Amino acid sequence: MSDVYAMGGRPLTCINLLALPSGKLGPEVTQGIIEGALSKIAEAGAVLAGGHTVDDAEPKFGLAVTGIVHPQKIWRNVGALPGDALILTKPLGSGAIFNANLKNWVPQDALESCFKILTTLNRIACETLGNFEIHAATDITGFGLMGHAFEMASGSNVTFDIQFETLPLLPAALQMYEKGINTGSNANNFLLVSERLQWCIDRPFFQQQILADPMTNGGLLISLPASQSKDALQQLHDAGIEYARIIGEVIEAKNEIALQVF
Repeated sequence: MSDVYAMGGRPLTCINLLALPSGKLGPEVTQGIIEGALSKIAEAGAVLAGGHTVDDAEPKFGLAVTGIVHPQKIWRNVGALPGDALILTKPLGSGAIFNANLKNWVPQDALESCFKILTTLNRIACETLGNFEIHAATDITGFGLMGHAFEMASGSNVTFDIQFETLPLLPAALQMYEKGINTGSNANNFLLVSERLQWCIDRPFFQQQILADPMTNGGLLISLPASQSKDALQQLHDAGIEYARIIGEVIEAKNEIALQVF
């Protein structure tokens, strides 16, 4: 659902895809999964058209979604232009929070904040940003901010300058990395971009990790004219997207560097 909105489209119909181990999880688990999905489908303005359930040793759930988008209003993850500003609409760090929670390290209020953010659709952010000239967009998911920003910058043949201190972060996420938590995806995310990533200010290892954090239903990374960025940010805040931040700018391609982090 997040991906549909990230491309500027509107979801119409959804099909549940559910895999569960027979006899090992009670019906209340299945009911909770389906009810949770249905609530978000309705919130997105779509309908549930059916579904499929299979027996599998590992529980899995997803949605197959169809939707529509105006052919002149498709947001692609290429097209960022020098002089653009970069806006991120949700905070980073859910990978660290989830892994740290397995060790009971995460304060309850930080865990609740994480759940609240991750169960928020990108619908309002997408509709708000639709009032502006969007040059490029992506959502931040498993490859982390650095992976998805790298893809946007490389595909646009530009360099992204990212200001670390402006990054919105989930409560306690950075502290979990400082405490020693990590995820199975962070190292691979670094490998994808390492040859074209430049740290312009020395950052400790735990701070670097937050850029590689694999997100679940992360926010949108938007490239738009700098002249529109403050108005866009204010409208996002007015619409309740409180974590939205301007996190950097787009410059002319600098050698082979796709991302510079200050």
